[in-house]
Amino acid sequence: MGVTTWLGQWPVLRQVREGDPLGRGHAVKSPATEALEPRTTTADRMVKSVCPYCAVGCGQNVYVKDDKVIQIEGDPDSPISRGRLCPKGSASLQLTTGDAREKHALYRPPHATDWQRIDLDTAMNMIADRVVKTRRETWEWESPKGLRTRRTMGFASLGGATLDNEENYLIKKLFTALGALQIENQARI
Repeated sequence: MGVTTWLGQWPVLRQVREGDPLGRGHAVKSPATEALEPRTTTADRMVKSVCPYCAVGCGQNVYVKDDKVIQIEGDPDSPISRGRLCPKGSASLQLTTGDAREKHALYRPPHATDWQRIDLDTAMNMIADRVVKTRRETWEWESPKGLRTRRTMGFASLGGATLDNEENYLIKKLFTALGALQIENQARI
């Protein structure tokens, strides 16, 4: 490549030659930059969603190809976030496709140092058995002063902000029906 050809590719000279002194147009693009295309152009479809991390409810555009999520970006149509996502929301793709995502129920027996995989039915039955046992053992019909309480102080609920309002509402109703008093949500804390 001659000196003249090399100098002709220099962005400053292209800016002057093409009338783009501020370097905001075509003159500052390299051939490699010209060849780039957005990751979302290969998607089969885009699905509107809401970020699962906190209670703000930022809108997300989820891009799908071959029934797999390939990109997640902020939704510019969202009146809440107007296309912006916090660092956690920007990393939402890892929640769905990350190698570190656990896809099995895990159990660590008492005094054990390692987790072991168990099937979901076993895990759900263990939880249900412990809730029923704790409720039975800690149920209070009335306070020591004789006031009717009908409650248990044996367990509590701390809901996660990755759940939507409807899920949190149902969890609140469940724990209220079970007699729990300490019902909180991570989004409020």
